[in-house]
Amino acid sequence: MGKIKDLFTGEHRSFFIFATVVTVVALLLLTFAPGNNLIHWVGAKVTIANQQRQIREYREGIDRMDNRIKMLTSDRDTLEKFAREHFHFAAPGDDVYLLP
Repeated sequence: MGKIKDLFTGEHRSFFIFATVVTVVALLLLTFAPGNNLIHWVGAKVTIANQQRQIREYREGIDRMDNRIKMLTSDRDTLEKFAREHFHFAAPGDDVYLLP
């Protein structure tokens, strides 16, 4: 800590004070200035992360739907079960009971 104190009290005192002030002002501008600033970057990163998560969820949903479509188009028993459960279809002679 003594070396840092010597920089601000020594021969080049005015330069180090100027450099410190300029650095602080630059950091404040990068953080809070309107437009493209640090706060905007963090918000954009959060937005991108949320959108990537959403894309991943949509892709997983699409994969599940594709698998279901393949099952329904390739297996007659699966198609029949799906039709009975979702559309209340019945084979001739079946009794259908609908419960709320």
